[in-house]
Amino acid sequence: MIVTGLEQVTNAKFKIYLDGEFAFVLYKGELSRYGIEEGAVLDKDVVAKILEEVVLKRAKLRALHLLEGMDRSEAGLREKLRQGMYPKEVIERAIAYVKSFGYLDDERYARHFVEGRKATKSRKEIYYLLSQKGIRTEVIEQVFECCYGEENEEIEAIQKIIQKKRIDLDHASKEQIQKLCGYLSRKGFRYEDIRQVIQNRDENA
Repeated sequence: MIVTGLEQVTNAKFKIYLDGEFAFVLYKGELSRYGIEEGAVLDKDVVAKILEEVVLKRAKLRALHLLEGMDRSEAGLREKLRQGMYPKEVIERAIAYVKSFGYLDDERYARHFVEGRKATKSRKEIYYLLSQKGIRTEVIEQVFECCYGEENEEIEAIQKIIQKKRIDLDHASKEQIQKLCGYLSRKGFRYEDIRQVIQNRDENA
């Protein structure tokens, strides 16, 4: 393979192109260690060694570091590694590595996500947010079955939002009530649940 390009990313990091295609990112010291310069010919064994011993090792450590700070979805971690300019095959191996230790679990991530938000967000909004994070539909539905048991959970979520917004339903104007209903509706709450909270405000006080 021929080194057809070196693109400086930072003072110490370079993108390496082999045979006209992006291959991986290396640090300046690693360029000299493996004899990488524009026009150099690299044996396939050398390239394989770089990917295995340098790039993959770095990707695994990066994945572990990203999961130390916060729980992530598989799609979210994959995107972070992609932004780190790791090759696709290296990313998939790094993902498999952390999954093998149980550090990455979309079902667990979704369950924690739902439990932490169901008191203040509608099912519809949570469903949308999880979908945006790359959680598969079947996983979301499975988690919803486990996390949503009480029928009045949506009612309680609406009540908490109203309390947080410091709205006094007993003294609110018709315009304020309409604005509140529109806000709750846009958040994904059902009209029947919104109406129930508003109509039963004396009981909820």
